[in-house]
Amino acid sequence: MLYTIIMLLLALFLFGLYFMNRPEFGKHPSGDRLQKILRSPHYKDGQFQNLSPTPQLEKGYNIFGVLINFLFRKPEHIKPKNDIPVIKTDLKNLSRDSNLLIWFGHSSYLFILNGKTFLVDPVLSDNASPVPGSNKAYKGTSLYTADDLPAIDYLIITHDHFDHLDYPTIRELKGKVQQVICGLGVGEHLEYWGYPAAGITELDWYESTEFTDGVRITATPARHFSGRTFKRNTTLFCSYVLQSGDTRIFVGGDSGYDTHFKAIGTQYGPFDLAILENGQYNEAWRYIHTLPSEMPAVIKDINARNILPVHSGKFALALHSWKEPLTEIIKLQNTETRILTPRIGEVLKLDDSTQTFSRWWEEAE
Repeated sequence: MLYTIIMLLLALFLFGLYFMNRPEFGKHPSGDRLQKILRSPHYKDGQFQNLSPTPQLEKGYNIFGVLINFLFRKPEHIKPKNDIPVIKTDLKNLSRDSNLLIWFGHSSYLFILNGKTFLVDPVLSDNASPVPGSNKAYKGTSLYTADDLPAIDYLIITHDHFDHLDYPTIRELKGKVQQVICGLGVGEHLEYWGYPAAGITELDWYESTEFTDGVRITATPARHFSGRTFKRNTTLFCSYVLQSGDTRIFVGGDSGYDTHFKAIGTQYGPFDLAILENGQYNEAWRYIHTLPSEMPAVIKDINARNILPVHSGKFALALHSWKEPLTEIIKLQNTETRILTPRIGEVLKLDDSTQTFSRWWEEAE
């Protein structure tokens, strides 16, 4: 019996070792990339630090209880029962003469701005986890693949979590991407997966890069964390300010509420569009994901007329109803704030202030 137990434990250890060395887990920063990280003022005690103290969980919660709730106490309506209404758009034939945006669900979207294509956090596979089948997309939401995308001028990665940096999608995009923009250290994953180092630009918070076509991208803070293994915050998690011509867009990434929203809105705003995390929140992890009750403050702080809420509509990574994020944020629409709620795949016309959207989530069960 003892021999059997020992062999079983050894087998589990070897399987775990094999599993954690699969390519989708990426690589930790090394060499010159690591040296740049060590020089960052935001890196201390072996990891990147948030601007404010950011506990993993709210006081009164523990990881065991959170895990039990997620595994065994999932409420009804955490996922839609049927396919949600989506639209299949011919992405390769979108006009480069118009400023457009296509949302793919969760935090993945493509936009065309002044003739250039930008792709943010593309997760076009059917799973938001390295464990097959553990975080499957809602029915009908995985209708786009990398093959559907046009050539990409700028691939922007906010951070390296699996629901934002998807190995299968990134692998399939090789050859279509001209330039990658990401936070410090994230480029190690991309280079490991075959992207040329010359085409990867890694930024620290408040660093900017400007390209010959007039596109200027600045990395700005987010209140979150990073990591594809058990080791946290070895790479930087970012939001971004994107400027092209007279247009300014804020790409929020994942973030809990904090003072950085006000600082970014004051320094870089006003924005024509702010793309904000809205979904997969929980009181237990309020420091790293914005709650619905905090969205009015975020919208006021960031100083944008148009708000595109993302981080919902495709994956159930929290315990709220799948409709709740959109049901709650649409209540904030008023004469001062325009909430944009396109369907997955619907063309959002960035220069058309009269475009309206249906409450499509109310049509689904």
